[in-house]
Amino acid sequence: MPTILSLNGSPIKHSSTEILLNHIVEGISAKASEPVTHHAVRLNDYAIMPCQSCGVSPEPDYCLYHDDLYPVYDLLINCDVVLFGSPIYFDTVSAQSKLFIDRCNCLRPPDFAETSGHHFKRIIEKKRCGGIVLVGGPRQKYECARTVIAGFFKWINVENVGNVIFAGSGWEAGAVRNDRNSLDTARQLGLNLAIHIRD
Repeated sequence: MPTILSLNGSPIKHSSTEILLNHIVEGISAKASEPVTHHAVRLNDYAIMPCQSCGVSPEPDYCLYHDDLYPVYDLLINCDVVLFGSPIYFDTVSAQSKLFIDRCNCLRPPDFAETSGHHFKRIIEKKRCGGIVLVGGPRQKYECARTVIAGFFKWINVENVGNVIFAGSGWEAGAVRNDRNSLDTARQLGLNLAIHIRD
C-alpha cells in the first residue's frame, strides 16, 4: 500500500497550503492502482529543537535529540511520496519549514572516514517522488523557497515531479478554495505523482 507524507509548514489551520496539499493527495488516491495511506504532518503542532550542528554522526540513531520530530523520521524515510507545502515569508519558506529541513541534516550524516572535503553517507537508498506547494501574495518571490525545498528533496532522495504556486490577493485563511485553477493544478499534480508511484 503506497504511503504519502505531507509536510505542512503553515502555522494556520485550514490554510491554503493545507488545502492544496490535500488536493494533491486526492489526485494520487484517484489514480493510484491501490488504496493509499496519507500521513499529514502539520509542523506547527510539533515541538522541534533547532539543529545544534553537533558535528558528530548520530548513527545508529537518526538524530541525537529525541523530541517530537523523531517519529516523523520513520515516516519520511519509509514513505513513497513526499509533499512539502509552505507559505512564503520574506521570500522564502516559513520558520517551521526551515526548522524541519535543518533537523533532517542528520539523514545524510558526515563520513569522517573520508579525509578530503565534505563527504556524507546516504542512509536513504529508497528513491521517492514528491511535489511542492508554495502559497503567498502576488508581489512575493517564490524561487528562493522553491530552491530550498528542492535542495531538501535532493538531500533525502526525492524526485520533484511538480510545483503548485498560489499567489492570493487577500488575507482570508484558505482563500485558495475559491481558485478553481489552483485546485485543479494541485489535483493534476497528484494524478502525475500516482503514475510515478507505479513506475
